[in-house]
Amino acid sequence: MGKIVLRLDRVMADRKMSLNELSEKVGVSNVNLSKIKTGKISAVRFSTLEAICEALDCQPGDILEYDKNE
Repeated sequence: MGKIVLRLDRVMADRKMSLNELSEKVGVSNVNLSKIKTGKISAVRFSTLEAICEALDCQPGDILEYDKNE
């Protein structure tokens, strides 16, 4: 069975945005964003995903990836 892989770290690096800067723009704590960034979560709210996409000027598909080999 596959797995959803979070690529927030890659998108943040492409945009040269720090965790602190993203946290301020999104209104989510550094701790929670760090968990999203490292993939140590089992769910993410659409409102959080929308705010991240707005701040990073990206699409959800840029952050979420399905890996069928995981």
